[in-house]
Amino acid sequence: MHRLGAKAAYRLLLTGTVITNKAIDVFSQYKFLNPAIFGNSFYTFRNRYFDMAGYGQHMPVLKHMIEQELMRRLHSIAYRATKAECLDLPETTDIVRYVELEPSAVKVYKDLVRDSYAELGQAEVTVTNILTRLLRLSQLTGGFVGGDDGGAPVRVSTAKIAALEDIIEGVLQEGRKLVVIARFVPEIKAICGLLEKRGVGYSCITGGVTDREDQVSAFQNNPAVKVFVGQIATAGLGLTLTAADTLVFYSTDYSMSNHDQTRARIHRVGQKNRHGRDDGRGTGRPGHGL
Repeated sequence: MHRLGAKAAYRLLLTGTVITNKAIDVFSQYKFLNPAIFGNSFYTFRNRYFDMAGYGQHMPVLKHMIEQELMRRLHSIAYRATKAECLDLPETTDIVRYVELEPSAVKVYKDLVRDSYAELGQAEVTVTNILTRLLRLSQLTGGFVGGDDGGAPVRVSTAKIAALEDIIEGVLQEGRKLVVIARFVPEIKAICGLLEKRGVGYSCITGGVTDREDQVSAFQNNPAVKVFVGQIATAGLGLTLTAADTLVFYSTDYSMSNHDQTRARIHRVGQKNRHGRDDGRGTGRPGHGL
């Protein structure tokens, strides 16, 4: 794209999230638009505006003293239009529900934490090792835990799915539709299993689903399809789900961009009702919520 852009007389980028996770994300986009803003060298740009911190010095941290210069250069060729300026949409309401795991699940959680410390203390500490342990703890708050051998996940808790069932029942009794977003496939399967058990019509999109348009159309237009179940990594972009005015994050990943884009699936053109976003947070111990 950089080579193609260099041959174009006019260049334009249109995006809802120019910075997806960190400010360093903007370099490639601006190199395409106008290399005069930040230059052609990524490393020169990084060294000027960021300090490298964290384990292995892989984490770019914006230098506070030069932050205003970065902002000034960003806005020198950019125009920002907010959703509030362009659209007349109802306000959103965020509700956070904390779900306590059963004592047996708390024990499994604490054992995983203890074992993780022990394993990391005896083996080489790598980013992969740490992320694997964090991933297992995150999965557990949703009710499942997988083994290191890659075996099928084992269900260790039903606390969060029970909380979701209460939300589903309340929404359906009011004659409304609901969007449920989760991160892990076992959670998706459990949610779909719950809906099938209750005889509730639903649409579902995960990474393996190919008929995305049909799934969205059924949810938007078929009165019998009451719930949309989606995986945050695949259902958070490009979908219009305004048939619902409530969205539940059963679980989330670590990307704020994914989170915000997923919220926008129901808060967009066509939404007439005031709506809410429900964060279901399973707690393995005080202060830990996902």
